[in-house]
Amino acid sequence: MSDRDFLSIDDLSRDELQSLLEEAAAVKADPRAWADRLRDRQVALIFEKASTRTRVSFEVAVTSMGGHAVVLRGDELQLGRGETLEDTGRVLSRYVDAIVVRTFGQDRLERLADAASVPVINGLSDFAHPCQCLADLQTLREKKGELRGLSLAYVGDGNNVAHSLMFGGTKLGMDVRLACPTGYEPFPQVVERSVELAAESGGRLTITDDVERAVAGADVLYTDVWVSMGQEEGDRRRTFAPYQVGPAMIDLAGDDVIVMHCLPAHRGEEITADAIDGPRSVVWDQAENRLHSQKALLAWLLEQ
Repeated sequence: MSDRDFLSIDDLSRDELQSLLEEAAAVKADPRAWADRLRDRQVALIFEKASTRTRVSFEVAVTSMGGHAVVLRGDELQLGRGETLEDTGRVLSRYVDAIVVRTFGQDRLERLADAASVPVINGLSDFAHPCQCLADLQTLREKKGELRGLSLAYVGDGNNVAHSLMFGGTKLGMDVRLACPTGYEPFPQVVERSVELAAESGGRLTITDDVERAVAGADVLYTDVWVSMGQEEGDRRRTFAPYQVGPAMIDLAGDDVIVMHCLPAHRGEEITADAIDGPRSVVWDQAENRLHSQKALLAWLLEQ
């Protein structure tokens, strides 16, 4: 059994990422051809945070490829009574072929993965959301074709989704631009690594608090919620108000810009209803592609 983990988009080489995106397109085009890829495989899905897309897409992915998904809330495990993450990882490795975890700190994933002897997949952490990024990149390939040189403007909080887009976009040679309020920029180590990846791939990375600088002429306009799970609201809504994606911001971007959001959306906050429901939106394709890209990911990890 492979113990290759997927905790960050940066765990993949550029060639591996390209190959996974090609496989995701293949499974979407002919899902029946993948019906037996996880036959007799068991996958544990652990959710310490609430979930809609991650839970449903992973459970459907496993079962539709012939496997069995064991869905567990954090309060259903002995973790809540003091069992260590390491012991949990060791025990689950005796029962299942892979573990998907949606949790808080990245350190929790790393500790479990270090102890487990089966692949561990990051279903979301406070640091990164690599499965969402896979679906986003698949959607961009569908809508825009070649990713190298494509300009993506992310507007809002420099959070886990932003981190993964930075890693994935710069790894593939994209022009990634982030507009974040002062004090809400992405982690410095993510910026440093993304600059390295951009230099290797011919991509670009821009971090600014100037929305117009980031958005002008962009091929893609992306946003996320202003207040993530577990965060204090504070004065975030006032701070982020100038970063709302709506008609005026869309007009700043390129003529063929597409609008993306990882969901759930707070309509009227980070994005207006006419933007998320409008002709530029590809949000529902993004959500669907979580299923296809995760099928490709599971098959790849379990067939190594």
